[in-house]
Amino acid sequence: MPLPSKFFFALALVTAALLPAACAAPATKGAATERASAAQTDLDRLYHGLQASHYDLYARRPKAEYDALYLRMRRQLGASAIEPGELRRVFQRFVAYGNVAHAAIEPPIAEWEEYRADGGNAFPLVLRVVGDRVFVQDDYSGIETIAPGDEVHSIDGLPALDWLGRVRTLVSADNDYLAHTQLETRLPMLVWWHGDRAVQYLVETNTPEGLHRRVTVPARSRAEFATASAAAPARFELDWNERVARVTEEGIGYLRPGPFYDNRADSTNPWDPSAFRSFIDGAFASFIDAGASAVLIDLRNNPGGDNSFSDPMIAWFADKPFRFSPEFDIRVSEAATAANVKRVEAAGSDPEAVSVKLAAAYAGKRAGSRVSFPIPLVQPRGDARFTGSVYLLINRHSYSNAVLVAAIAQDYGFATVLGEETADLASTYGAAEKFTLPRSGIEVTFPKARILRPNGDPVARGVVPDIAIETPVVPAKTDVVLDAALRAIVKRGPG
Repeated sequence: MPLPSKFFFALALVTAALLPAACAAPATKGAATERASAAQTDLDRLYHGLQASHYDLYARRPKAEYDALYLRMRRQLGASAIEPGELRRVFQRFVAYGNVAHAAIEPPIAEWEEYRADGGNAFPLVLRVVGDRVFVQDDYSGIETIAPGDEVHSIDGLPALDWLGRVRTLVSADNDYLAHTQLETRLPMLVWWHGDRAVQYLVETNTPEGLHRRVTVPARSRAEFATASAAAPARFELDWNERVARVTEEGIGYLRPGPFYDNRADSTNPWDPSAFRSFIDGAFASFIDAGASAVLIDLRNNPGGDNSFSDPMIAWFADKPFRFSPEFDIRVSEAATAANVKRVEAAGSDPEAVSVKLAAAYAGKRAGSRVSFPIPLVQPRGDARFTGSVYLLINRHSYSNAVLVAAIAQDYGFATVLGEETADLASTYGAAEKFTLPRSGIEVTFPKARILRPNGDPVARGVVPDIAIETPVVPAKTDVVLDAALRAIVKRGPG
């Protein structure tokens, strides 16, 4: 499985913000005409490429609406010249309109880094949406009248959700839960990409004690972000990259496997699972030696990776053959085939390489047709496996293959799932590929496949835990979610 590359709001919001209010004036009328023509050409290629390559471009947005958006955008692009950076933003709004996470154009990270390095100011709050309410999760403003945990009612006169909705148009996501989760990690950059260069923001809040405030929040530089962060009270933070195996005071084996790829600093091949398998084998052996009656596998904030890593871990506690999907259905396209050719060349003569098997599946198939790529069953370890109770701990920031691990464990009955619903979907459009627009050189990511969770449920939703454990908006000094999970396991007892 590929690493995650993730991010709908009202049609009126999308179309109202398609183009910046003002574009840079071209040097000559001829240059302006050429740039406008180039932008229209790339829009044509963008829409055609998505129609030809995306597994189901209209899965979440009717074709008539997409066609109407395309025509409006094309007219607007032909009216005046547009800068390359703004063109990327306009095109991402077009791609994100389809509400599929793996269809996206990446934001201009290099330009954002340059802007910040030059002292550029940014929106200093990280906001978390819980249901229909918005809260301050992190505060880098450096002022005392706003703080993490405050509920935000409005920003610059707009209801908080509507204000976020403007930025939401730049986020590729299948539903609002996934989009709002993505905003938690990228909001200052996305506000900047949206074109907001405000020096301050009027924010209406309620404190946890019920005090209503109108706070002027200044935009802050990177150095001011760092100063505010250093002054913030200490609190627990998960390390998404760590691998941990230990036995808790309660006698429960605790496993934090980390990402499902080789994350060692000296790794020369991130997709070689050898070292990871050794770590997992050692972890379960130590749990068995210690007489642990239960194991808790912590997948919170896990970015995912490849099932060649996670399958051997699941095999330690599986009691029947399993696979991550009963159906991996791929749409054949020129773009997907061309991308795979490059991987075949890199794989050489290895007949077991996935790219070689994909090439065989594509052979003789016309563009637009679909092929079912078989997912082999993985065998459990048999007698040499962990036979106690297994629990998985997830949260909204469990992504990609980590979500599939939770879906496998839940659907096959291998484990009990604790925590909060994942924002990333258990059945999804994925296996992303790319094509490049000819005039601007912008790369466009698209999903070539439909991946169903093991039970075959196609609903666009994440893994819903068997036992819900709320993640607090403001983390405490210790890992209170893990503590709650361990208490739940002890309460259930063995078996």
